[in-house]
Amino acid sequence: MIGLLITLIVVGLIAGFIARAVIPGRQSLGIVKTIILGIIGSFVGGFLGFLIFQHDPMDGFFQPAGLFGSIIGAIIVLFIYTRVVGRSAVNR
Repeated sequence: MIGLLITLIVVGLIAGFIARAVIPGRQSLGIVKTIILGIIGSFVGGFLGFLIFQHDPMDGFFQPAGLFGSIIGAIIVLFIYTRVVGRSAVNR
């Protein structure tokens, strides 16, 4: 259980930092939000992988992805986040 948590945190941190480096502009995310971004991106990547490949090794479509899928998922989540937050900041 502790190993799973540490793995989620490390993969989340790596995926979140890479996503923040790829998406242009300034994101006001601290290290905790970056880790959460990467963890959410991992599940988004796992879900997209299931939809594309229809292969489910864990008997559930809501699954964590590998590092590459986590990075792609984190980029998608960060792109959506910057668009939603940017739009709400302009409307104020």
